[in-house]
Amino acid sequence: MPLKKLIFILFLFILYPLNGQRKKTDTLYVYEKVIVYDTVYLEKALKIKPLGIYFTPSMIFNSVPVTQQYEYISFMDTAKGIAIRPRKFEYGVEAGIGFKNSNWAKKSSENRQQLGFNAGIWISGSIYKRFSLMLSANVYHWNSTFDLDANREDTWLNGYYFTEDQQPILFQKFNNKHFEYAVQLKLFYEWKKIRPFIGFLANQNVYTMQFMVPENNVLNKLEDFKSKQINPGYSFGVQYRMTRKFLLFLEYQEYKMRNISLKNRAFNFDIFKTNNTFAERKINLGVSYTISGW
Repeated sequence: MPLKKLIFILFLFILYPLNGQRKKTDTLYVYEKVIVYDTVYLEKALKIKPLGIYFTPSMIFNSVPVTQQYEYISFMDTAKGIAIRPRKFEYGVEAGIGFKNSNWAKKSSENRQQLGFNAGIWISGSIYKRFSLMLSANVYHWNSTFDLDANREDTWLNGYYFTEDQQPILFQKFNNKHFEYAVQLKLFYEWKKIRPFIGFLANQNVYTMQFMVPENNVLNKLEDFKSKQINPGYSFGVQYRMTRKFLLFLEYQEYKMRNISLKNRAFNFDIFKTNNTFAERKINLGVSYTISGW
């Protein structure tokens, strides 16, 4: 009997704490996951196309410096980045002073050296490594070295002439002051700062001679007779690069004027003999300026 009471009492002691734990209020902790979104700023490169970057690369191979060469490059923006490519074309202007020697005027003047000035434009393109081609167009103005005036003196051209339809014309004036127009194709070879070249040209000299012509069967009207032939020739010379944009040049040109004649719209007349050929030679010194390239 006492044993049963003892077991009962122990059972109560054990059951009471368990019952108390069931009735106790539990604390529930809820954790909130917080996600922070941050703004990311991306820097976008500006779309630029710098041209004309000029540098002198220095290369060393086996401790021996390689000869420096001048390179012309440009940058081009692409979807994948910036591409570097060599400059293919350039264009610019030039101007200079020169002397011309004409053998057809040797009978008229002891001073055969004509002083002249010229200006022109050009475009140049690379064709292979150090070789490039240049196409240029120039205008020359040559001063007079002699003046023939039938009203003031007796010249070797004084007198009457007859056109093909037998109309009389009377010589008045002539001097060798004139304009010249030329187109030239040159081949360049670049070596350091020196650029030797050879070229082919076609030019037109506008010489003017004045005659008294008939009007209503009376010689009372002055008319100009002009030469406008296209003359082929050649040239050679050298350019020296002072800076990236400025170059000095020295050039020799020679061409032949075949079957030169002086014409007028109203009169068919040629004072020179048929099948004539005259040579002209000139030396030009000037400066060339590169405007831009691509």
